[in-house]
Amino acid sequence: MSTFVLLLMTGLALAAMYFLLAAGLSLIFGLMDVLNFAHGAFFTWGAYAAWWTIGLVSPGLVASTGAFLLAIVVATVVVGLMAAAVEAGLLRRLYNRHIYQVLVTLGIGLALSQLTSVIWQADARPFPQPAWLSATSTVLGATVPNNRFLLIGAAVVVLGGMLLFLRRTRYGLIVRAGSENRDMVRALGIDVDRAFTVVFALGGALAGLGGVFGAAYFGSINPNFGTVNLIFAFIVVVIGGLGSVTGSALAAVVIGLAQQFGNYYTTWAGDFVVVLLLAVVLLVRPGGLMGRTR
Repeated sequence: MSTFVLLLMTGLALAAMYFLLAAGLSLIFGLMDVLNFAHGAFFTWGAYAAWWTIGLVSPGLVASTGAFLLAIVVATVVVGLMAAAVEAGLLRRLYNRHIYQVLVTLGIGLALSQLTSVIWQADARPFPQPAWLSATSTVLGATVPNNRFLLIGAAVVVLGGMLLFLRRTRYGLIVRAGSENRDMVRALGIDVDRAFTVVFALGGALAGLGGVFGAAYFGSINPNFGTVNLIFAFIVVVIGGLGSVTGSALAAVVIGLAQQFGNYYTTWAGDFVVVLLLAVVLLVRPGGLMGRTR
């Protein structure tokens, strides 16, 4: 029983990390129709921004709670501003030109990953976190690291916040309308470009936030940190449904649990099951579990 509980909590925490990374992807694609291949680099830069901030405020292998909270804010703001600059400077001219979007965002991702290696070197770095976060709690006989609970809680808060943003805020309504008919919204005197920049910045900020919690989950970071996890984030978005935030959350849970249980009971089944799920969804429901067919 304790093993099952540990695998369940770890799988849900892994799902939460995938969702935090996939949420920005789903938001940007669903509202702006942009496939952002630089998202993994944003995730990495969020982790490094947090690591750098903690090193300045609370040097050592154990971070203070204040330093960790400050690192979350810094990572979210820095990556959000970075994403806004990318959208305003490069992508705004490329809407409805999908091949160019892919090439530009892929190039940005590769450049940022290489820049990470140049600035911080290619070696893995241990990620400091507060003692209470790296400690464990007992749940039904299972010893579970506390950072698992924090990851799950963060994902739930982000999911609720995104749904509230899309359905209840002015910017959410503007961008949803602009994604359907941008010219009509402009004719009403609304600055759609600024709204789209806000959404792209929000997607980047979510990637930065995910980078911090992902670093806490794995305990270390490296320049390929985001690129590796981006693959699974794209799978989450495709299975959940392109543009569906709720679908991404559901798909993340399925993938996280399947990967965790599969890798525990065998040495290969976890990733195989994920690819198999992707193939089945593409064959049976190409639009994803909760997305619309494009």
